[in-house]
Amino acid sequence: MKVATHPGNFHADDVFALAVLGLAAGPVQVVRTRDEAAQAAADVRVDVGGRSDPATGDYDHHQRGGAGARPNGIRFASFGLVWREFGAQLAGSAEAAASIDERLVQGVDANDTGQTISESLVEGVRPMAVSGLIAAMNPVWDEALTPEQEDARFAEAVAFATGILERELAGAAAYARARALVDAALARAEDPRIVELDRNMPWREAVITGAPEALYVIYPKSDGWGIQAVPEALGAFDNRRDLPAAWAGLTGDELAEVTGVPDAVFAHTSRFYASAGSREGILALARLALTGPA
Repeated sequence: MKVATHPGNFHADDVFALAVLGLAAGPVQVVRTRDEAAQAAADVRVDVGGRSDPATGDYDHHQRGGAGARPNGIRFASFGLVWREFGAQLAGSAEAAASIDERLVQGVDANDTGQTISESLVEGVRPMAVSGLIAAMNPVWDEALTPEQEDARFAEAVAFATGILERELAGAAAYARARALVDAALARAEDPRIVELDRNMPWREAVITGAPEALYVIYPKSDGWGIQAVPEALGAFDNRRDLPAAWAGLTGDELAEVTGVPDAVFAHTSRFYASAGSREGILALARLALTGPA
């Protein structure tokens, strides 16, 4: 596949768009040019051409009126346009593609289309996002590169973005596997307030949204068993029920004495996590947390 895009400084939207195409369609030959005839001769045009039409291989957003926006108002840049076409194919489902769009694609698109979607709470501090990482790979103002060197720098950026996308895709697949296992754990729970997993895995969304009675999740670890309190909502730090205040910050013998659980190991000061040496020990802690004072 031959893909045309613009020369000169690159941005995260065109870099990530090329990364998506490379993953979706195999090896990509990139032509960085402003020549309209050369662009027209390519199979696909990204961030150039003034059209947005997947049927003709056009993924640009610089035309008058742009290329549309998502229901939340975030406008499409080239990354979003290409992801909309190929995301579900790469991620394995529309749901997984939408999750990656929310987590990665929309931030890049918003940055490229001039939309502010986050603000620093500390004056003078501007955390670097992925768009900034890509931008930093461009030559600095007084660095003179040949066109070949510029193309090589662009290829380096695309390889970097490809690695990020590959990890996102792997994470989406792993999340889907975990979701099935967590749903099965919810279905077999003897006490709906205690969810037992056979290993630690992403459980919060499934438990928070699908198990309103669940208060604690327990699971084996490399050195024993852990218990975590279920948050009130996704992204929240407040829990449906904290672990008992009397446990907070205790370890070893102190925690064992307070709880009566011989192999109790540790309780976090924030009362969201504790550990024990065995399944029996963690179940005992969970039952105490359910019945004792919070």
